[in-house]
Amino acid sequence: MKSSSGWFNFFVWVVRYQNIVEEFRTYGLPIWLRDLVGILKLSFLIMLFSNDLSIVIFGSLGIAGLMFAALFTHLRIKNPLYKMLPSMSLMLISFIIAVFSFQDL
Repeated sequence: MKSSSGWFNFFVWVVRYQNIVEEFRTYGLPIWLRDLVGILKLSFLIMLFSNDLSIVIFGSLGIAGLMFAALFTHLRIKNPLYKMLPSMSLMLISFIIAVFSFQDL
């Protein structure tokens, strides 16, 4: 699960970066917020691969929080469901990683 989350985030924030730029512009969100979200997302993603489970939990909950904010933004601007599915899926995967990591503490 961690590796699929990693590849998904890498694909969206590196390979399809222009799509991210366009979405933030369309939604009227500032450039500094896009950059902050990118830095946080990649930082949380790196945390998922730590040997320390508390860091893994922090990273997975961080990604889940960012995805909750993304989902809220999609709802606020009334995007169709298919545009919400990636953030909903990643939020769910992140919660699952956190729960399983917490059980192993």
